[in-house]
Amino acid sequence: MDKIDWVQIAIFAVPVLIAITLHEAAHGFVALHYGDDTAKRAGRVTLNPLKHIDLFGTIILPLLLYITAGFVFGYAKPVPVNFSALKHPKRDMIWVAAAGPGMNVFLACVSGLLIWIFALTGGGAQWVGQMLLVSILMNFALALFNMLPIPPLDGSKVLAGLLPDALAIPYLRLGRFGFIILIGLIILLPLLGRQMGQTLDLFGTVVWRPAAYLTQTFLSALGLR
Repeated sequence: MDKIDWVQIAIFAVPVLIAITLHEAAHGFVALHYGDDTAKRAGRVTLNPLKHIDLFGTIILPLLLYITAGFVFGYAKPVPVNFSALKHPKRDMIWVAAAGPGMNVFLACVSGLLIWIFALTGGGAQWVGQMLLVSILMNFALALFNMLPIPPLDGSKVLAGLLPDALAIPYLRLGRFGFIILIGLIILLPLLGRQMGQTLDLFGTVVWRPAAYLTQTFLSALGLR
C-alpha cells in the first residue's frame, strides 16, 4: 500500500473544511439577521469549525474519497433554521438559503485574489498556491452543488421561496427523500451508466465540469492563465 501523503491531503482537506464551515456559518448569521435565533441557541452562529464538523461528512468521507478516488468532497452538519421564525418567512428563506453558496463564491474570489497577489509579489510557497487553487475549484463546486433544486439543498429553498405555497410545501417535503435522491444521482446513476455503456455522470456534468470552467475563466480574468 502506498504511503499516505499528508501534505497532499491537507492541500485538499483544509480548503474543504474552511469552505463547508463558512458555508454553514453564513446560513446561521443570515438567519439570525432576519429574526431566527435557532442556530444561535444551538451554538452554530460561529466561525469555530468544531461546531460545524460532521464526523462522517467532514472527516471520514473526504479522506476516503481522496484515498480511493483522488478527489475530496464533503459536507458539514446543516445549520438548524426555523423558517417560520423569520420576519418574512418566504422572502427571507431565499436569503438564508443563498447565503451558503454565496459564501462559497466569495471564498473562491478571495482565493483567486490571493494567488494574484502572490504572483505579483513572488510570495507564497508552492503548496500554498496549490491549496488556493483547490479552494477556488472546491468553492465553485460547492456553490453549484448546493444550488441544485433538489430538496433539501439550498437551491430547493431558493426555488420554494419563489413558488406559491400550494407548490412550495409539497416540494419541500421531498427533502425527507433528499439523501436517497442524491445518492442515486451521484453514485448509482453513473454505475448504471457504466453497465449500459453510457455516460450518466450528472454530478460531473452539472457540478465538476462547470466548476472547472469557472475556475479557469476566473484565473484567466486575473491574468493567471
